[in-house]
Amino acid sequence: MSIVTVQLGQCGNQIGHEVFNAICSDVHGTHGLCSKKENESYHDACKERFFSEEESEVPVARAVLVDMEPKVISQTLSIAARSGYWKYDDRSHFCQKQGSGNNWANGYSVHGPRHKEVIMNLVQKEAEKCDRLGGFFTIMSMAGGTGSGLGAFVTQCLRDAFPTSFILNHVIWPYGTGEVIVQNYNSVLTLSHLYRSSDALLVHENDVIHKICAQLMKIKQISFRDVNQVIAHQLGSVFQPTYTAEGGLHYSRNPLGDLMETLVPHPEFKMLGLRNIPQMPENSLPYSTFSWPGLIKHLRQMLIANAKMEEGIDWQVRPPQLGFSIPSSHSTNKPMHFNTSIANLVILRGKDMHNVDLGSFRDPSLYTSWLNPQDAFNAWKTPRAFNKYEKSASLVSNSQFLLKPLDNVVGKAWNMFASKAYIHQYTKFGIEEEDFLDSFTALEQVISSYTIL
Repeated sequence: MSIVTVQLGQCGNQIGHEVFNAICSDVHGTHGLCSKKENESYHDACKERFFSEEESEVPVARAVLVDMEPKVISQTLSIAARSGYWKYDDRSHFCQKQGSGNNWANGYSVHGPRHKEVIMNLVQKEAEKCDRLGGFFTIMSMAGGTGSGLGAFVTQCLRDAFPTSFILNHVIWPYGTGEVIVQNYNSVLTLSHLYRSSDALLVHENDVIHKICAQLMKIKQISFRDVNQVIAHQLGSVFQPTYTAEGGLHYSRNPLGDLMETLVPHPEFKMLGLRNIPQMPENSLPYSTFSWPGLIKHLRQMLIANAKMEEGIDWQVRPPQLGFSIPSSHSTNKPMHFNTSIANLVILRGKDMHNVDLGSFRDPSLYTSWLNPQDAFNAWKTPRAFNKYEKSASLVSNSQFLLKPLDNVVGKAWNMFASKAYIHQYTKFGIEEEDFLDSFTALEQVISSYTIL
């Protein structure tokens, strides 16, 4: 089944480009450990998901690019075409001459309705090119105006136009120090609207990725491109083909459906986080060796201690003994406690992955009591290495990982709202105070639901 990617705003378009790049370099990489047949079936499964082939025989990304300013889109199209490995369809993009000025309401209430027909026609055409449509993967930021406001509007339109298709929103969480003064308003409005329309939200936090670039990738002057490449590598590690059944002989045909079935057992809980190990500079890889037990041990502790990377994990955090209650991780005057999960998916790529013991992820004490641990944990595997890493493991988790950042954003937005700061910038585009209150209520409910896990 094919996935149509919708790249929204500057952030969405730049990350989307890096995602297709990462996927392509993985497919074209040398993988001597796998048989020719294995490599071919991997290649075919990847192509069906993400690319269509035109007369030129250069794979064309199944993507729609949307921005209210033309600069990023024209750069993105030309860089992809110059790669020679893949390109975008020249007709699958939409831009205007004027941006949304970091105003969510402008993107949602003005640009959205005004350009709905053109944008949805592009999406419809892309969907019709798929033999079987598996769903939509949108990429957007929460802080600005176009990605967040127009992104929320387009997601709603996707839900209306394709009611049975899966929608996964990939959302970039803004830097805590602040990128724009109204980013907390934009974030609250974005999240609450996406929560209504999409099947799941996969969240990357800019602060975390920045830290990975500095501490793990050893990058001195970190650019947006560096950050985007780390995000793209992590996304590729999840979306490239895998066997979802134990001892499977065929790559999964429905990646978004499998992901939702595995990780979103209840519509109240849609927040997904992603961790991937190892991550290191490419020039260090030839001198590094990894064992599966070591990778799994680190990944599990990262999950329970809510560590976002393998450096600086708190090894003191332990699962609670069953039958005892845990202190709430929502309490702001306590350190983060044990990170309770609803569901976890571990993805293993590389040699000898069939013999890996994943029993530690089946421990009932990791999970909320209302789900059977057998249903709460899944593993996908492939013997094919990913992007030069001989062995790598990814964890997609539906857990309390985002409680603290979410609580912070809602709290800051509420303080601004209580003093009526900047509200007039939204009301002039038709977003009323009532809309803000609805969004606060929706997110308070999400916070409450995750807190009592």
